[in-house]
Amino acid sequence: MTKVMGAAMRRIQAGNALTAFGIGFTVPFLYVYAAKVRELDPMWATGTFMAFALGALLALPFTGRVIDRRGPVPVVIGAAVVASFGALSLGLSTGVVAILLSALALGAGQAVMQPALATMIVRCSTPSTRTRAFALQFFMQNLGLGIGGLIGGLIVDESRPGSFTLLFGIEAVMFLVLAGVIATVRMPQVPAISNALAKDAAQKGGGWKRLMEHKAMVQFCVLGFVLFFACYGQFESGLAAFGTEAAGISPSTLGFALAANTGAIVLAQFVVLRLVENHRRSRVIALVGLLWTGAWLIAAFSGLGHGSAVMAAAAFVTTYALFGIGEAMLSPTLAPLVADLAPEGSVGQYNSAFALVKQMALALGPLGVPLAAGLPMLYIGVFVLVSLGIAGLALRLGKQLTPVQDNPSLAGSTIVAGSVEQAKASEPVPA
Repeated sequence: MTKVMGAAMRRIQAGNALTAFGIGFTVPFLYVYAAKVRELDPMWATGTFMAFALGALLALPFTGRVIDRRGPVPVVIGAAVVASFGALSLGLSTGVVAILLSALALGAGQAVMQPALATMIVRCSTPSTRTRAFALQFFMQNLGLGIGGLIGGLIVDESRPGSFTLLFGIEAVMFLVLAGVIATVRMPQVPAISNALAKDAAQKGGGWKRLMEHKAMVQFCVLGFVLFFACYGQFESGLAAFGTEAAGISPSTLGFALAANTGAIVLAQFVVLRLVENHRRSRVIALVGLLWTGAWLIAAFSGLGHGSAVMAAAAFVTTYALFGIGEAMLSPTLAPLVADLAPEGSVGQYNSAFALVKQMALALGPLGVPLAAGLPMLYIGVFVLVSLGIAGLALRLGKQLTPVQDNPSLAGSTIVAGSVEQAKASEPVPA
């Protein structure tokens, strides 16, 4: 890594951490703000979250092409300004329409930032440093969210609407800080992406069509959707409903479980990194599927009612902690693999596509709530099967990857030198 790349990476990671810190001030309190402080009907309060998702789904399909054509820096700056406006407007809004429009802008801005920042990390890293760079990004995000949420909890007061305005104001300022930091980043002249597929002149401007013809990427997006739906999509919806309805978990215990998830990520990230960075990515993802299978089975124990309330709470907290360990295993695995699958000049497009898949999974996550509340054991059974399916999909994906894509530590090995047939396996193939 050159000095320019190292300096750029430090600024990117610092801006990313400060932004997560600002987001942490508001994320845990959004529903309380909409329903209790602004006194919206529960349906409209829930609609605030839907507006977040809608903003992301509207913006992301167009983001990748802009990143690849204009570069990620102006995209991050523009998205940060939009998100800052959305956050400040949300803190000042009182009516339904104003709140929903503010949430729409905030959701779009935050969503666009993700693939743009990921593309910056890719361009400022090498195959040997990229895994650790994304692991550090995930670590700093969770640390920032945790600290921001903790401080926000000390400031917030339902009886004082101004305390919520202060929280959203802090978030807005942090977005502007990100824009300022990124504006000072000096990007390398040439993207440091080795093993990328050469750009085919006949496919220039292919965009989404080219991506959909890339069999390995399509399979990876399917796998990503299942991963995000089974994990993040259930955290604050289906799994929370299961805990409160079937396991009798109190809201305070649910908050402790979420803290245990963040704590597991922060404590385990770099320990896990040393264990997974020299192993095949497909097998690491498959192992996460098995780990989450165990997590869902432990959640089932918390809802069976055979033990004490303390045992049920401990089992529920353990479930969230195991999910956190799985997330720590995925953070240095998923994002770098997107970059390694992307053809030359399409990293932004591929990052945006994967971010869109994540947003779709999060938007559909609440569909598990009725099943979790009404038929809790069936809910657990479904997600046990889904987690086992993750392991199967990951192993199947491994067959579509070249040895270096599956295990970047082999990049300098002579056994992959000149492997033309293996390189062809990763070229866009009709799905």
